[in-house]
Amino acid sequence: MTQTRVFEHRTLLAHPRETVWGWMAGPGALQRMNPPFASELVSGPTDGLAVGSETRLRIAAPGGAGLFADTADGFLKGTLPAGLARRIPAAATPKVPWTARHTAYEDGRMFRDEMVSGPLAAWTHTHLFEDAAPGEADAPDGRPGTVVLDRVEYALPAQSLLSRVPGVGAAAAGKAHELFEAELRRQFAYRGRVLAEDLDFHAAHPGPLTGGPRRTVAVTGAGGMIGTQLCALLTSGGHRVIRLVRDPQAVTGEDTALWDPLRGTVDVEALRAADVVVNLAGEPIAGRFTPEHKEAVHASRVQGTRTLVQAIAALDPAGRPDLVNGSAVGWYGADAGTGPYGSGLVEDLPAGDDFLAEVVSDWEAEAVAAEALGVRVARVRIGVVLSPAGGMLQRMLPLFLLGVGGPMATAGGQSHDGSPWISWIGLDDIVGILAHAVLDDAVSGAYNGTAPEPVTAKEFARTLGSVLRRPAVLPVPSFGPRLLLGAEGAAETVEADQKAVAEKILATGYEMRAPALEGALRHVLGR
Repeated sequence: MTQTRVFEHRTLLAHPRETVWGWMAGPGALQRMNPPFASELVSGPTDGLAVGSETRLRIAAPGGAGLFADTADGFLKGTLPAGLARRIPAAATPKVPWTARHTAYEDGRMFRDEMVSGPLAAWTHTHLFEDAAPGEADAPDGRPGTVVLDRVEYALPAQSLLSRVPGVGAAAAGKAHELFEAELRRQFAYRGRVLAEDLDFHAAHPGPLTGGPRRTVAVTGAGGMIGTQLCALLTSGGHRVIRLVRDPQAVTGEDTALWDPLRGTVDVEALRAADVVVNLAGEPIAGRFTPEHKEAVHASRVQGTRTLVQAIAALDPAGRPDLVNGSAVGWYGADAGTGPYGSGLVEDLPAGDDFLAEVVSDWEAEAVAAEALGVRVARVRIGVVLSPAGGMLQRMLPLFLLGVGGPMATAGGQSHDGSPWISWIGLDDIVGILAHAVLDDAVSGAYNGTAPEPVTAKEFARTLGSVLRRPAVLPVPSFGPRLLLGAEGAAETVEADQKAVAEKILATGYEMRAPALEGALRHVLGR
């Protein structure tokens, strides 16, 4: 008979229980709470919190070994040509499948899920919701806050056999439990922080969850790293999201609709239903800057935005949705440094003159054309987004985890230590800024989607090494990125020198979740 152990984690929230429960019952809650350093949500929940609802995940091995294997796999697939990457069999990926089923439910108080298949011998997770004690965590309106108690009963694989090995078995089993529960603490700390910060966000942007109006938001690029989390944040707050997809087979109901940006077609009814359109679609920039790749990067953004604006123009003026358009700090040019005044790149500076600056300039021009239609347009110039699930951080992690990471060896920048500036931002914050632009009608014009404390490449490497407890002194030879991306691609991406500042978006009332680099890295890496 399998012997189970019990792990418990308590989260205290300054929000009433009905609000916390409403967030948890929203369709985006699990996506928001899923730690990117530990697992990937594949599908579900199929029926919310109801008994019988199922969720499928892919789970990484715990600790640094799992993070290394997962990020190395992501780096490889992101670097290889798309056709070759698709040929890597699913069995070769470092994560293992996990299926859980909801087995108990009591409205407003508890629900339970159990592992149906996965790497453990047993797993039963009970989520309990209770009012906090008076004065312990009162909500702003004076009502009691909420205590969320996560109670996990689990058994590790082969633990009963291991514990019977004479001499060392009990000690080995105890160490295995110690390591496993350390991993659980990392994951539940991440979940609790996201839950608390999302609830704070929704309290500051009233929607159905907090007694405010519901908005309908159409999103392109909804399946990307940023788009997936944006949709989850909006739906967990009670808003409706319509995902605009390019594959007809992906149109599965009223909350998905078809568009083809390069052919200039979009489901007009989806736009007519929307209060706001968020445009995040675009060919990934990473790759060698061949003529074909550069054309795909340019066309996917420029023609896609033009398609949306032309479709919006055809609608009745009284029913035209606002537009929140993705953009990039590439606007300023790869060698912009600190800008002409030395204090940082601000939004009213002109565009640079390299390839990516041209792409962003043309991209924003298409979006700005909607202003002539009476449409509110917000353009968010996104910086280097931090997540182990993709982007620059994913590409850097394998080297740092091996202890051979360090700053890029470049010709230097305008910073105090001679290395280029990096305008970074945590994934939760760029998602929050985009959602803020969706829900706050006063947000219009261009905004830097970056953290308030940009750092140099040397500072970034030192901080990442400290968070991972690894050395970070070996410069990464510039021939590596240039071999993968070509001279132009490397110069405009990994070697870019841009110190974009965030004062303008902060002045609109957005509150950064992770304003400093170390805190942002510790959050996304579970450290």
